[in-house]
Amino acid sequence: MARYRGPVPEALILGGTGAIGTEVARRLLTDGWKVTVTGRDAAHLDAPLLELGVQFRAVDRADRKAIAAAVGRGVDLLLDCICFTAADAETILPLLPLVASPVMISSKAVYIDTQGRHSNSDEPAFFKRPIREDQPTLPPGGSWPKDSSEGYGRHKVAAERILLESGAPVSVLRPSKVHGRRARPPREWVFVKRALDRRPCVLLARRGRGVDQPSSAANLAALVQLAAETPAPRVLNAADPDAPDALQISRVVAAHLGHRWEEVLLPDGAAPQLGDHPWNRRFPIVLDMSAAELLGYRPVGDYASTVAEELGWLTDLARSGPGLLESQGSYFSRYLDYEAEDRFLGQGAV
Repeated sequence: MARYRGPVPEALILGGTGAIGTEVARRLLTDGWKVTVTGRDAAHLDAPLLELGVQFRAVDRADRKAIAAAVGRGVDLLLDCICFTAADAETILPLLPLVASPVMISSKAVYIDTQGRHSNSDEPAFFKRPIREDQPTLPPGGSWPKDSSEGYGRHKVAAERILLESGAPVSVLRPSKVHGRRARPPREWVFVKRALDRRPCVLLARRGRGVDQPSSAANLAALVQLAAETPAPRVLNAADPDAPDALQISRVVAAHLGHRWEEVLLPDGAAPQLGDHPWNRRFPIVLDMSAAELLGYRPVGDYASTVAEELGWLTDLARSGPGLLESQGSYFSRYLDYEAEDRFLGQGAV
């Protein structure tokens, strides 16, 4: 059983208005924690958290003094959801002695295969088996922007190393494709929108076999709480207990929304603009969860059960009018080309 600093354990979540921060805050608040969430605007907070008593502080991630003020005399858990670079890690480094359990959200994008390819490479990475935490990673840092396909994983590695080499009991969690309420981007929208629009067909590249293992925010929250209760320097993968392919994911979405469509399973040689989706992988990417399980981690649920909340949230957003989904239109445009699909279907290709 964990020993906390006071009668009520306290958590500070940096960048806590997204899917992971929201779900961790909800889990801890329900379990009796005092939780403070930081962000740029309190309007971005999930409304149910306010009812549970969450506290909000407007803090810029680069503002050392503001973060130090939020930590105050110390917290039991410091969860950093927006630690992307070495500079970000260095911002919180002096505060780690005041934190019983620091946790950093990293990414599976740090892993490389035997040819140095990673999940964001132009050439697809190939991993022979589920990826363990001791899999080689990208070299740290570099001149690439932190939000570029080549830079993202490298900068995450740089941040990881600074925190892990600090001597503090930092847990680094490496999720895959995160889903949940307030996910950014909410990848399931590519199927939710089709179902809401009552599309008669869904086109799937590679016959829908693409696998890029999802990570539920609810399962991540369970792992974060376990890390808070058992602080130690470690790296843990963070993914759902199952790895559905795109065909299975599309069926989960359609069933949730009560829609039936014809599944058009395109062969590997089909036009690249047809049937694309966020899980379109030539080779599967699956994370080995053995290390977390040995620590005592038990997932909240599988993909189908945990994604239901996101699907309900997306449906509500769509009914309430333009907002988050339209602001991310550039991400989804490549996946929602109805005109190209209709031309293909009109040629009698099905």
